[in-house]
Amino acid sequence: MGGPVLVPFAQFVLKVHSRCDLACDHCYVYEHADTSWRGRPKAVSTEVLDQAARRIGEHAEAHRLPAVHVVLHGGEPLLAGPALLRHAARRLRAELPPGCELDLRIHTNAVRLNERFLELFLAERIKVGVSLDGDRAANDRHRRFADGRSSHPQVLAAVELLRAPRYRELYAGLLCTIDVANDPVAVLDALLELDPPHLDFLLPHATWDAPPPRLGRDTPYADWLLTVHQRWLELGRPVPVRSFDSIRRTLLGLSSLTESLGLDPADLVVIETDGSFEQADSLKTAFDGAPATGFDIFANSLDEVARHPGMMARQSGLAGLSAQCRACPVVRSCGGGLYAHRWRTPERRGDAGFDNPSVFCGDLMRLITTIRDRVAPALPPGVRPGTGPTGEQLDQLARGYGDAATVRALAAGQLDLTRRLLAAVGPADARAWQLLTLLDAEAPQAVDAVLAHPYVRAWAVSRLRGGPGAEESAPLAEIAAAASLRAGRREELPVPVRGGAVHLPTLGRLLVGGSGEAVLRGGPASFAVRAPGGARFEVAHDQPGDERWLPVRRVELPGGWTVALEDLDPHRDSHQWPAEQRLTAGALADWTGALREAWELTRRDLPQYADGIAAGLSTITPLRPGPNGRDVSAAARQAFGAVGIARPATAPALALLLVHEFQHVKLGAVLDFHDLFDRGDRRLFEAPWREDPRPLEGLFQGCYAHLAVVEHWAGRVRAYDGLAGEAAGHAREQLARWHGHTARACETLLGSGALTPLGERFARGLAESVARVPELEPAPERLVPEPERRPAGAEQPV
Repeated sequence: MGGPVLVPFAQFVLKVHSRCDLACDHCYVYEHADTSWRGRPKAVSTEVLDQAARRIGEHAEAHRLPAVHVVLHGGEPLLAGPALLRHAARRLRAELPPGCELDLRIHTNAVRLNERFLELFLAERIKVGVSLDGDRAANDRHRRFADGRSSHPQVLAAVELLRAPRYRELYAGLLCTIDVANDPVAVLDALLELDPPHLDFLLPHATWDAPPPRLGRDTPYADWLLTVHQRWLELGRPVPVRSFDSIRRTLLGLSSLTESLGLDPADLVVIETDGSFEQADSLKTAFDGAPATGFDIFANSLDEVARHPGMMARQSGLAGLSAQCRACPVVRSCGGGLYAHRWRTPERRGDAGFDNPSVFCGDLMRLITTIRDRVAPALPPGVRPGTGPTGEQLDQLARGYGDAATVRALAAGQLDLTRRLLAAVGPADARAWQLLTLLDAEAPQAVDAVLAHPYVRAWAVSRLRGGPGAEESAPLAEIAAAASLRAGRREELPVPVRGGAVHLPTLGRLLVGGSGEAVLRGGPASFAVRAPGGARFEVAHDQPGDERWLPVRRVELPGGWTVALEDLDPHRDSHQWPAEQRLTAGALADWTGALREAWELTRRDLPQYADGIAAGLSTITPLRPGPNGRDVSAAARQAFGAVGIARPATAPALALLLVHEFQHVKLGAVLDFHDLFDRGDRRLFEAPWREDPRPLEGLFQGCYAHLAVVEHWAGRVRAYDGLAGEAAGHAREQLARWHGHTARACETLLGSGALTPLGERFARGLAESVARVPELEPAPERLVPEPERRPAGAEQPV
């Protein structure tokens, strides 16, 4: 077993003022157990700000962070005044290494927020989050001035300023602390009237020593949130709600968007006004001094802080939870709740004060299971969902784009298609099929999480077509075993041993040696395998374990995208190019850093593609480099959600390959359910980027993918705006070339006479999107290098 891995900090709460101008009676800073605020400077000094910026910068450089997220906080941070806030913003940006972006925000009660502050925030690119508990009646239960006056009118006036066109880009969202005495529908409606870009609802801070009010009910907080959730669904999910979105994501096996849910390691640290490092502020509700680390910015590095036992405890996943939590069926979504909410004063020496379920345990269980059943009812195998992309969503796709909801609609259709393919394969292994059917009734999310794996469909299609390994039924048992583990079932089940290993799609590979049949016994936190020769292996799901257990590696990226680097699945070799073997630790670090950089570029330069990628691209399969180190990539037609890429030398090149290949993935999903052209037309057409003519599908796929190439180079040109030099000249040359190529190919499509009405709608949408990109004068034409041969519908940009 290896030691714990240091998780670098990517989120920083920087306290700029330790006092507040409100007297909220539910405030964890001033009204709960911790009293450390009394001995701290009211306002942070420039010396502390400068050193904090240096520490964050050196940490970002040491860990190759593509971005850091800093929240200016308090107390009330606006009390620090414009000069200190300006100094903080400028020092933070100055100390970050090249290529590391700063996401800078301020969280405020907003009673002092005015145009002077907003002009400063506009100049320094500081987004603003506001605390507000609903309408005036709800807000005034707790958020009042010390003399009892309401803060609601001042907050509403400040939010109206934020909503003004000049300042709208600064508006980050609203944060509401729950009081179950408030009307949940009235609270939601009041918040939605303020047109926030994001909402979040926070459970009030409480512990087993100081439990939350329950008003005579068993699960009042779940009831309150579920009423909000139902209203939110009825309104068509008008705004993202972080807690609801986190539950949905964790039920699908993805990362959470909040520390209060899921098993993702905490990557946040607090810097107080005196320069001391602290753990999460919520710990102030546990006991006096609970968040303290004993470290400060002058004497200690952030790596030292990351190794603090309290920090490590919040990064240990299932291993850091109580036995009761580890046995819970929703533990992967709940994650034990917020760490601070587990506190109970030890009754005897040696007790672990946080080794408990959350004081909101019953509420979290009811909330998660109800949302699971409410928004993701089971689909029996062979039953197609009643809805696909709407007309408006098809129009998005026709223009070459597709937001998160649109791509999720595509994914739902693909999941159903995989289910129907498996229904055709199922009788080959009656035992595995019976288990899958049973699991589908009991734990449909667990089944869906495995069936959505791209290479499950790739295997099913190969088997039905009589491809290599067509007689092999072992993968069906592996799929059933992986779903059973995800569902937390404890009974024993047989699993095949292939190539000396037990393969568990979406989870990993266990090297047991030999061949034949092993016996697996699962549980929510770990599983055991008895190999054919009698050897026994114990594996914790989320721990690397020894060298025999190879878990699937996942990279968590800003904006809520979690992507698997799939270097284990036996069926991942579905692309034109051979797949890489298991990545070494160094190669994994290089991939992780490159992906973070490429993703930041994509979010900055190609936001119209980013949300769709985050919603639909679940898997990247590392490929071996092409001939002479050439960049190669591919999208397999029967593996929705995956792309194969040989890691290129630069982050911009990786960003280009990601958006380009995911275009093929999207269009392939559309073509599974819609005819865009006459499939009987066997003519070949000129593609400007190739020397050989292409069939209609290849030309359509090329146009669709190369729109993203055009916009990628347009983004690079914008990045070099006004600059000279070889890189800037290359970007302009590439934009001119690909703009011309793609525009001509769209004209060829439209003139082919083989398009269906929907296909013409797509081709015109693509042509209009290309036309909206400013065209540069082309550089002198030279021969475009011939891309490597690929299957139809998988064109490769130069």
